[in-house]
Amino acid sequence: MNADACTLPDQPPVLIDRRGHAGVITLNRPRALNALTHEMVAIMSRTLAEWAGDPTISTVVLAGSGDRGLCAGGDIVAIYEDARTGGTGTEDFWRDEYDLNALIAEYPKPYVAFMDGIVLGGGVGVSAHASHRVVTERTRIGMPETGIGFVPDVGGTWLLSHAPGELGTYVALTAGHLDAGDALETGLADHFVHSGDLDALLDLLGAVSADEALREVARARPPSALADQRDWIDECFGHEDVAGIVQALSTSGAPAAAVALEAVSSKSPTALAVTLRALRTARSMSGLTQALDQEYRIAVRMLRGHDFPEGIRAQVIDKDRTPHWKPATVDDVDPEDVDAYFAPLGAHD
Repeated sequence: MNADACTLPDQPPVLIDRRGHAGVITLNRPRALNALTHEMVAIMSRTLAEWAGDPTISTVVLAGSGDRGLCAGGDIVAIYEDARTGGTGTEDFWRDEYDLNALIAEYPKPYVAFMDGIVLGGGVGVSAHASHRVVTERTRIGMPETGIGFVPDVGGTWLLSHAPGELGTYVALTAGHLDAGDALETGLADHFVHSGDLDALLDLLGAVSADEALREVARARPPSALADQRDWIDECFGHEDVAGIVQALSTSGAPAAAVALEAVSSKSPTALAVTLRALRTARSMSGLTQALDQEYRIAVRMLRGHDFPEGIRAQVIDKDRTPHWKPATVDDVDPEDVDAYFAPLGAHD
């Protein structure tokens, strides 16, 4: 197993260990904030499959190496290269990554995710579908995809569409970050633990059940700023089209609505329209796997479109922070173009 430039020397990108009767998976690319690669997804999938039938493992724990966070998502530089050259590596990566997300959601044993520090994009996919999701005072969770011309994936549309009221719509369209209180309020987490207690929690998870360990270590949930803003968020983000949301934000008297309007207005109009439809559709789906199928169709098409590569270029490659979206306004987004993102992929579905 070869270490890449962002992995600690002579160490694999995923560390596999045991602590008592707990199997511990540690994402180990701290220099890249543990961003996921295809190899890491394969290691996680293989390990989880093995542990599912191992009677000596009763609990699985997911953590991140380093002190910055669990995982900053996928390797979007590699995705950009595929988009630019027409490669298929990203499609294969997404297929296996989404399969991993579904495996985690359906895992037969307690799966405890330490969502400490930064948890973005693909990091949400390997943690927020867990049976036990732990956040700390350092947690910053985000689905920033609309800011790079993409759509919340890794089951993000499923998770956010089932948040209370329109909180999930707000999070998806503004691409904002959530602290521990907001993560608990939106249903992306279950337990609050102080970061200084995570080592003690890990020891307990190797000795007692996940529920018992968390009862001993978890603290009272912190307040949520989003909970106090439900009235204007539900009113403004409850519309069925992005134009209606923008109009509602522009006329709202809530000071925070002006901030949200600025955030939404900077995002890819196409990504906003596709994301909103994906969220609304996911609400009535039968489960996560159906939402993942839909996200895969959208993702493959966005990879070959204009705004996703352009968003990565502006934010990560050239870092000029001035993406040139096509079309440039919400009003210019053709509904038929939005429909095309949701059409079956045929043999590639």
